[in-house]
Amino acid sequence: MNIKYENNNKNEYHTRLNKLIEIKKNGFLFPNTFKPNYSYKDIYLKYSHMNKEELKKINITVKIAGRIIQRRIIGKATFINLYNENEIIQIYIKSNNLLNPDNYFIYIQEWDLGDILGITGKIFKTNTGQLSINCINIELLTKSLRSLPNKFHGLIDQELRYRLRYLDLIMNQNVKNIFTTRSNIIKNIRNFMHNNHFIEVETPILQTIPGGASARPFITFHNTLNKNMYLRIAPELYLKRLIVGGFQKIFEINKNFRNEGMSTKHNPEFTMMEVYIAYADYKDMMKLIQNLLKKINHEINQNHITKYKNHIFDFSKNYEELTMKESIIKYVPNIKKEDLYDINKITKIMNKLKIKYDINWKIGKLINEIFEKYVEKNLIQPTFITEYPIEVSPLSRRNNLDKNIADRFEFFIGGYEIANGFSELNDSEDQKIRFNKQLIKQQAGDQEAMFYDKEYITALEHGLPPTAGLGIGIDRLIMILTNQNSIRDVILFPTMKTNQQK
Repeated sequence: MNIKYENNNKNEYHTRLNKLIEIKKNGFLFPNTFKPNYSYKDIYLKYSHMNKEELKKINITVKIAGRIIQRRIIGKATFINLYNENEIIQIYIKSNNLLNPDNYFIYIQEWDLGDILGITGKIFKTNTGQLSINCINIELLTKSLRSLPNKFHGLIDQELRYRLRYLDLIMNQNVKNIFTTRSNIIKNIRNFMHNNHFIEVETPILQTIPGGASARPFITFHNTLNKNMYLRIAPELYLKRLIVGGFQKIFEINKNFRNEGMSTKHNPEFTMMEVYIAYADYKDMMKLIQNLLKKINHEINQNHITKYKNHIFDFSKNYEELTMKESIIKYVPNIKKEDLYDINKITKIMNKLKIKYDINWKIGKLINEIFEKYVEKNLIQPTFITEYPIEVSPLSRRNNLDKNIADRFEFFIGGYEIANGFSELNDSEDQKIRFNKQLIKQQAGDQEAMFYDKEYITALEHGLPPTAGLGIGIDRLIMILTNQNSIRDVILFPTMKTNQQK
């Protein structure tokens, strides 16, 4: 792959490589014995409030390490800015302060921006009041063969930033902050679940039958078993087996894989959390989401407010709740309630809206297609959509009053689906019928249709108690909470096309 950015060319690479060859001749072995005893943050927290005289009096010696991001020589003194963990600290080097000045003058000519140094020195303040380290010993820890991008003109191409995320993290401090926040969000989600007496479990990533969602799976081959296996598209069917086994409240934060394209809201490998509660229904899961978002948003932002693009969300307020049909009537012009009960009227609407459809689709599938194409993007404020058609809900319990809809909801923020939850179908005979319908779709060429999972049916036949389930898209949620435009901005290494595919 031919990666280009400013200040990174073949001539410089070979110059640096020759420097490495020379210092290796002099005994450089990429040492691994230097142990820092202070972080930059600790130094600033403990000593930035002291003046020059106070620092001189306490005479603190520290060992720190970091990457050279700037160097300037003023007379006989050298100033180096080291970078580590989102912090920068200035190093002051003068030969008569060094324990071994001869080595310093031998090696300083071999150092380049991007090299990693180990510094031993005393904390002091310059005449301008800048907290710095007066170096008494220097050790080259890592020689960098490639230069860093120019701070102002280098790593700004969005695709290049995703490909070379390590450079993105070095050059763009706000990017590192986003992923630190991601870690904190996931930690707070886990804390919330544990504090509410959920047990965290693990289910297989490599599966003999991909189930739990309508999606095209990734296929691999197991040599010993001599059979195809699949990367998990969802953990649902395994988690519900655990509810059959007697667990009451469980969750799993997991990686799933779906063989689909990339977009601002899709990545073939993504993170989600699935939650199951015995003796609960979908309305309990709606309450769980509200309590979860209220809690983690307060932990991250210290209030209940999140800003996303031009929108402000208050997670302490009740969320809007609409049925799917109500949302279509609200957001799609010139559609009346009675239109959504007549398949002929719906097909006319589909044609008018220029939505492609299969003539074999039933009324529920047609309604869902209108919703996805014309309504989802309008659901900006936190919104629950309920009463999903049973045709697009193969694992959901039927509603008691209307057999054509499921006891199911999806949750939206900023025009994105963030969560999907429902009362679980625990009638094994009904589940067999729905699996068979999916099998017919699969045989007709639908690559996203579900497989027939006999082992799951057997588990249901042993008795799944009344249960509610919930899946939350962690990447999309973090995208909203960190005010990013794409889930690729909150995934450290998103899936990318190769240069040949571009």
